[in-house]
Amino acid sequence: MRSVNSPAGSGHGGSSPPRIQRLVALAAAVCLFLASIEYVIPKPLPFLRIGLANLPLLLALDLFPVSHFFLLLGIKILGQSLIQGSLFSFTFLLSLSGSLASGLVMLAARRLLRGSTTLIGISILGAMASNLVQLTLARYIVFGRSAWMIAPPFLLVGLISSSILGYLAQVYKERSTWLPKMFPQHFSE
Repeated sequence: MRSVNSPAGSGHGGSSPPRIQRLVALAAAVCLFLASIEYVIPKPLPFLRIGLANLPLLLALDLFPVSHFFLLLGIKILGQSLIQGSLFSFTFLLSLSGSLASGLVMLAARRLLRGSTTLIGISILGAMASNLVQLTLARYIVFGRSAWMIAPPFLLVGLISSSILGYLAQVYKERSTWLPKMFPQHFSE
């Protein structure tokens, strides 16, 4: 019997991975591509990021099972730290904690607020969770009380960039002709 996630012609013992795993791999590749682009964008402060690599995560909230969403999140965290060269630094700890907080909040909000908020609202909630966790850790690990001095610009950039990214994800989801072909169960009327 063929699995729902397996493509036609591939059995359980076949060499090709199930369809959902290939889609996660594709989403991870897009995350890493966007992280690479973001890495070369000049930043006024080294820790400010606009979060381009979160676009596939926003779309994955509705399309992937929870386990695959977290797999994608883990690949994004690890890949982004490799691209930035921050794997064994306090920056990785900040990124890891912020990304996990963001992922958990976005997933919880999407499940609890389904239908009452768009990807824009979900993106903002995720960014604020990430930023607050990172600021808290930065206060205790690196900067002390002075970490709160960077809070206003940090939160403002997070609010603006997450609003834009949420809008882009929402528009793509509504206008994409590819997503309904790949995930017909989520787009059937």
